[in-house]
Amino acid sequence: MKIEFLLNGEAVSVENESPTRTLLDWLRENRGLNGTKEGCYEGDCGACSVMVTSQDENGTSHLAMNACILFLPQLHGKALRTVEGLADDQGNLHPVQQEMIDHHGSQCGFCTPGFVMSMAAAHQSGQVNHNDTLAGNLCRCTGYAPIIKAAKAAEAAPKSKTLAADAANLPSIDVSQQSHGAFIPQTTAEFAPWYQDNPNATLIGGATDVGLWVNKLFRDIKPVVFLSQIADLREIVETPGGIRIGAGVTMNRLRTAIQPRHPDFAEMIRRFGSTQVRNAATIGGNIANGSPIGDSPPALIALGAILRLRQGKKLREIPIEGFFIAYGKQDRDKGEFVESIFIPTQPDNLKCYKLSKRFDQDISAICGCFNITITDNSVTDARIAFGGMAATPKRASVVESTLIGNPWNEATVRAAMAKFATDYHPISDMRASDKYRAHTAQNMLLRYFYEHQSGPKTRVLEQRP
Repeated sequence: MKIEFLLNGEAVSVENESPTRTLLDWLRENRGLNGTKEGCYEGDCGACSVMVTSQDENGTSHLAMNACILFLPQLHGKALRTVEGLADDQGNLHPVQQEMIDHHGSQCGFCTPGFVMSMAAAHQSGQVNHNDTLAGNLCRCTGYAPIIKAAKAAEAAPKSKTLAADAANLPSIDVSQQSHGAFIPQTTAEFAPWYQDNPNATLIGGATDVGLWVNKLFRDIKPVVFLSQIADLREIVETPGGIRIGAGVTMNRLRTAIQPRHPDFAEMIRRFGSTQVRNAATIGGNIANGSPIGDSPPALIALGAILRLRQGKKLREIPIEGFFIAYGKQDRDKGEFVESIFIPTQPDNLKCYKLSKRFDQDISAICGCFNITITDNSVTDARIAFGGMAATPKRASVVESTLIGNPWNEATVRAAMAKFATDYHPISDMRASDKYRAHTAQNMLLRYFYEHQSGPKTRVLEQRP
């Protein structure tokens, strides 16, 4: 397998490497580019952040990504910049580098290259919400104030022509790549029969979860298939009846697409993970791994989403709540994969409440999503789903039936709150006790009621300073 990409403006070709060799290890050990640091080795600290530039049907993107959980084949046909390659051809520093110097944004310096790369990607993309774009970069010296000042000061500087040129010089990759133990298909038509013949292969979308299987659990996950080149899996199609989202759509693209329809879902996606993680993680991967604490399934269940599954040429559709059978078990046959998710058009009654020990990029202790329809002050429909309350993402069907057909008042809500004990028997673990989860689930429903009565408003308690 030959992997071709640009590295700091230079065309490189990589052969005879393991398909699960991380970009971080290759940069440091094979190329001597040690500015990209190893911190957590699990996509959490941002010290290894690099910029990946690509061009596809959605245009040009300059994305900050974690090199520690990127595998080399994921760079095929793209352009990569590390901190060593940010200066222009005359050796002038990138504006964010100069502002970091001028504002004393570096203390011990270990995390600085990662911050700089996240800032440079945001600058090139015109993003100015620095609390958001830098949430995935941790500084143990607690030097955030001067870093934010540096990012703000760089906003007015022109975008880098050097970085813009990367998009114009990307290598051509219109042919699928295959070797022993790895496959990079270009279309679903190529991938589907291959996967039917290789049903034990590991599917890799963004590798934000699979990367940890390799780095932390030392699993041999071959054979592997990399899905990021498949354009039709990245499609988002909007119709009057709803929105269809390809399984390969990243969480950041999903956030943008869902914002006009269901802003509360979009806000939860912002907390789903860091910018680097959301730039890589796919909605299909988040669903298909079947985690009981994945954040997107409760929202999708509450919205009545339909999964489209494919096995070879055979398609079938199921409600998403039917996909999760038991812990670690999904309704998916051998060689079958999630192709897309359909969310029907509906009034925006959705509210999502995510509780975690850390506001940003933390796994939920409990995630509750509520979609309740009120007509003439009576509950006419209710879809309520939780993550972290059972072995799978699960609807609160008894709570729903207690609400439907009754007046929308506090007495009805409190009667329904008591029914959570019938729907769920949560466990105690490192994130929360069973009693905490049970009590919090009840309070989330009460909170939904109070917010509905008060009308749209800012959630003061959930905003960062």
